[in-house]
Amino acid sequence: MRVGWILDGDLDQLSGGYLYDRIVVDHLRRSGDRVETLSLPTGSYARRLAGGLRRDLVRRLAAEAFDVLVQDELSHPALVGINRRLARVRPGLRRVGLVFHLRSSEPRARAANLVYRIVERAYLTTPEAFVFGSAATRRAVLAVLNASARAAILSGARPSIVAVPGADRLPSSISAEAIRRRAFEPGPLRILFAGNLIPRKGLPTLVRAVASLPPGTARLTIAGSPAFDPPYARRALASIGASGLDSVVRYLGPLVGSELSPVMANHHVLAVPSSYEGYGMAYLEGMGYGLPAIAAEAGGAGEFVRHGENGFLMRFGDAAALAEVLARLHNDRAWLADLARSALETHRAHPTWAQTGDAVRRFLAGLVAV
Repeated sequence: MRVGWILDGDLDQLSGGYLYDRIVVDHLRRSGDRVETLSLPTGSYARRLAGGLRRDLVRRLAAEAFDVLVQDELSHPALVGINRRLARVRPGLRRVGLVFHLRSSEPRARAANLVYRIVERAYLTTPEAFVFGSAATRRAVLAVLNASARAAILSGARPSIVAVPGADRLPSSISAEAIRRRAFEPGPLRILFAGNLIPRKGLPTLVRAVASLPPGTARLTIAGSPAFDPPYARRALASIGASGLDSVVRYLGPLVGSELSPVMANHHVLAVPSSYEGYGMAYLEGMGYGLPAIAAEAGGAGEFVRHGENGFLMRFGDAAALAEVLARLHNDRAWLADLARSALETHRAHPTWAQTGDAVRRFLAGLVAV
């Protein structure tokens, strides 16, 4: 099977969606498929919309002998125009939308989200099939589409699958007994924030929550890249000193792959109180080290985070509620140990990346065979 894979920019970018792309592309190649990645220009939303007018890219795609063309939905601004032209010049090419979460699902000004919703709806009418990264994302797509497009997915006329991220990227061999011992170690609650420093991830809310706790209650470690929104990252990190937390917060910068493993193993809880997560791979990976997840209430995290059992689903921006959870975790170490054990069990029961890759490969092969 020869697969084209379209995305914005480079495949090695540090975000959950690109990680999914990278791992599944590698799996397809190891399975004997030929996969060629095609990078679209990054930049402003308007610039990316204009990218859909590039006739040279359409001609290249039409000339390639791809059996199927997978399109990361993050590239939707350019793909609106590209797909309409491809439908005319290469009608037999199966176009598959790979959707992690919709831009219009993120909270922002109503006018901006209206524009994003219109453009995303225009794109979502053009693929012939879909791979969704979570059931929540599938529901969000169905809610955006008009009745006829929605019916086409529900009836199977436009085939789709939900292929959730795998759980086993990071090599964790921590035992349930080690996790229990860690929970009862004396000292502050050790909190890890692992995510890019962008507004959606909710770092200021976490900083406010930690700042409101009594001295000695918690220590916070931040691991994430500032490169996606440098002005915001500078403000978010500056708020640590402004809150008087220099002595209890450390910033490690971006950590890649196995660099995260020893950091996760040395903490009690993973807290990324986002506004929205299409699924929440960081939460799942933290569970592999027995870290209960303090997660986004909106989006796909609720498909594996069970509130009060292996983590918490928090309303975005509610620092008071977050502080209450953190204080109880610090004060009730038996409860923390129970949550940690349940988190580890959730991780162990989750599909592997090999299973996810196999599911995507079977789905694509089925489309080609039709």
